[in-house]
Amino acid sequence: MSEVRNATSGEDKQDGLEQSGAEAEIFGSGTLNGPDERRLPYAAWGVAALIVIVVVGALVLAGRKKPPAAPDTLQPADAYAISLPLSGFAMSEAENLSGGKLTYLDGHVKNVGDRTVAGVTVQVVFQNDEALAPLIDTLPLTLIRMKEPYIDTEAVSAEPLKPGDDREFRLTFESVPENWNQQMPEVRVIGTQLR
Repeated sequence: MSEVRNATSGEDKQDGLEQSGAEAEIFGSGTLNGPDERRLPYAAWGVAALIVIVVVGALVLAGRKKPPAAPDTLQPADAYAISLPLSGFAMSEAENLSGGKLTYLDGHVKNVGDRTVAGVTVQVVFQNDEALAPLIDTLPLTLIRMKEPYIDTEAVSAEPLKPGDDREFRLTFESVPENWNQQMPEVRVIGTQLR
C-alpha cells in the first residue's frame, strides 16, 4: 500500500489509518531504545520478592531452637553432674524486708572432674505427702562469697570452680509450697557451663 502525506495537517496515512506525530512518539515504532528497555516488569519484581520471602522464612525456621522445657518439669541430669557432687545440705528461714519469708538451702559442691565449671543450673524438688505433683524450682547455683557480717552470694561465673575446688553454695526460695512434707528436698544438677 502506498503512503500519502497530508500537507495541511502534517499527518501520515498508512493503510487508511491516520497517526499523528505525538501518537507515534508515545506508542513508538515497536522497538525500545533508551531507559525504558532496562526496566524489569512488575511480575519479575513480584517473583524476586516472593523468592526473598521464602528464603528468609526458611532461614528463620531452620534457625529456630527447640524451646526450653518448662521450669517446673523434671529434667535429666547433666552429663557433668557426676563430677559435681552436692553434699552437706542444711535449710534455714529468714524474714525479708517486706515481711515475707525466705527459705535457704545451703550445701557444698565439689568439682571432682577435669574441667572448669563457670555455671551450674539445678532443680530442687519439694515433695509433699498428699499424692500431688511436687514443686520443682529451677535456678542457678550461687556460691557463698563471704559469711560475715552477713552471707553474700555470687554466681559461679564470678569465680569458676576449677578441678578439685570445694565451695559452699546457697539457694534462695521466696516461697515453698504449703503442703511441702518438710523433708530435705532433692537437688539435681541439670546444666553446666564448662571451660
